[in-house]
Amino acid sequence: MSLLSQKTLKSSVQFNGVGLHTGKEVSINIIPSEPNTGILFKRVDLKNNNLVVPNVYNVSNATLCTTISNECGVSVSTIEHLMGAFYGLGIDNALIEINSQEVPILDGSAKNFVEKFLEIGFNVSEVPIKLIKILNKISVNDGSKYIEIDKSNVSLDIDFEIKYMNSLIGTQKNKINVYESDLSDIYNSRTFCLFEDVEKLRKNGFAKGGSLDNAIVVKENKILNNESLRNKLEFVNHKILDCMGDLYLSGYKIIGSLKCSQGGHSLTNKLLREVFKDKKNYSIFEIKEKSLPHTYINKSVLKSIA
Repeated sequence: MSLLSQKTLKSSVQFNGVGLHTGKEVSINIIPSEPNTGILFKRVDLKNNNLVVPNVYNVSNATLCTTISNECGVSVSTIEHLMGAFYGLGIDNALIEINSQEVPILDGSAKNFVEKFLEIGFNVSEVPIKLIKILNKISVNDGSKYIEIDKSNVSLDIDFEIKYMNSLIGTQKNKINVYESDLSDIYNSRTFCLFEDVEKLRKNGFAKGGSLDNAIVVKENKILNNESLRNKLEFVNHKILDCMGDLYLSGYKIIGSLKCSQGGHSLTNKLLREVFKDKKNYSIFEIKEKSLPHTYINKSVLKSIA
C-alpha cells in the first residue's frame, strides 16, 4: 500500500533480459535514491552525458514504445512498463543503471518488476509526496482516436477503450482508480500484436527481440502462445499499464479523470504537453500528513483541497 510520504526501494535489484525492439541483451540495476531526486536513468555503457531524465519534454519518440533522450541524444527506450510499476507502487525516487539503450521487456508486462519490488520492500521518508491536480479539461484528438483529462476531486481515474478489427480482441473497455483499485491485472497484462504485423514490424526495425515469451501474438481468433490470457481484459489492461507509465513522465502523482479511446504513447505525451502549456490547467501541492495510505486520500486529506 502506498503512503503519502516519498519512498524508494529498501535495496538495489537487478533485472536481465532482452530489449523488445533492439533484440540486445541488457541489464538494469535499480538503486534506492534520496527524497526529491525523482526517477533517473543512467547509461553505464557510456562515460559521458549518460544521464536521462524521464519527463514529458524528453520524449524523443513514441512509436510503439516510449523513448526518452537527453540534450546530447543519449536515449533509453521502452520505459513505460517500469514507469507504470513505479507509479502504481508509489515509488518516487530511484536510479536505474542500464547498460544498453532499451529496458528489458522481461515477460512483456510489469509483473516481474512489481513482484520483486514488493519482495524487497520500501523505505518511506519523512518528505511528503507532490501531486498535480488537473483544473481544466484538456483534450487531444487524432482522427477517431482521442484522449482527455478533466478535474477530479480525489483520484486518478483511467477509463480506456481499444478497438480492433480482429475478432478475438475486438472492443475492450476498462476503468480503474489508480490509487484504490487492485492493479494486479494491470501489472500482469502483457504487450501484444497481430501475427500479420510481425514481419512488417521487423522490416521496420522493431520487435527484433520479440517472441512468444514476451508478447501475446494473436492470429485470427486465437493466440499463438502456450500461456492463455491472464485475465479477460488483458489487451486493454496492458494499454492502461502503458498509460500509467507514460503519465508518470509528468513527474507527479496526478489527481484527475482521464478518458482515452484507441490511444497510445504519442497521444498521452501530447496530452501532458497540452496540460503543461498553461499553468491555469493545473496546480501542484504537497501532502503534509505522514503515513496515510492512498485509500485515505479521498476520505480525509484531499477533500480540503479538492
